Amino acid sequence: MESNTLMRLDEVEESQNVEDRRGISGKGVAVGGGIGTLVIALIVMALGGDPRSVIQGSTSPSTQSRSTSPQDEEGKKFVSKVLKETETVWTQLFQERGKKYVAPRLVLFTDRVNSACGSADSAVGPFYCPGDAQVYIDLDFYNVLRQQLGAGGDFAQAYVIAHEVGHHVQDLLGTTTKVDTARRTSSQKEANRLSVKLELQADYFAGVWAKHAKELHLDRQDIEEALNAAKKIGDDTLQKRARGTVVPDSFTHGTSEQRMRWFMKGYDTGDMGGGDTFSASSL
Repeated sequence: MESNTLMRLDEVEESQNVEDRRGISGKGVAVGGGIGTLVIALIVMALGGDPRSVIQGSTSPSTQSRSTSPQDEEGKKFVSKVLKETETVWTQLFQERGKKYVAPRLVLFTDRVNSACGSADSAVGPFYCPGDAQVYIDLDFYNVLRQQLGAGGDFAQAYVIAHEVGHHVQDLLGTTTKVDTARRTSSQKEANRLSVKLELQADYFAGVWAKHAKELHLDRQDIEEALNAAKKIGDDTLQKRARGTVVPDSFTHGTSEQRMRWFMKGYDTGDMGGGDTFSASSL
């Protein structure tokens, strides 16, 4: 993780809901829906490659093993502690609303992974699968975020996890099922709009979490790291970077401005019930 760490993780316990599958690969077609789905695909396009090779991946099985380095273990400890803080915060917020929070599992993998949503290539980036209530992440994504997209910092990395856990919160609240049902009977343009609203609400929930993550003792620089990450992975920024043009109807995650603004809305209010992107007159 980042050497100039600002987050205070020393006093945070590690979550017991982390499964380490690094070194074990799956097979089949990759699934989308993660925070980084367009990131690497658009970089491939910018370099003249075929993004379908990134999205679809290989259909042949692959299994490999490798020893873990101290850096690998440090990465696992980092995500375990961030996940633990999401568990603490969301358990409290759900209790305040008379609900029970059931924490997701976080699966670490390399290259490819099997999930209840299908088999995914690491190039899709971190993603949440509602079929098994698990967050999946290849920690190499953080290198892409930092080195290729210019979004470094430990809280930028924590934001990635918080966003995916935000999708888990949506799943528990029944929002994911409603949106998936609506998308199946919608035009592609409308389905994309619904996806944007779902993603922006996950950004909002990430901001709500950050507001209540007292154990991390966040400061303004931490929040700036999250905002910079949100900016770098906005649909408009990624499309402009990859091909120099922007196609709003194809957006699935929201613009840089929208992602930053909804994260800050969540952080400023800390209100779990205030992020209704679906009823908002303007995103």
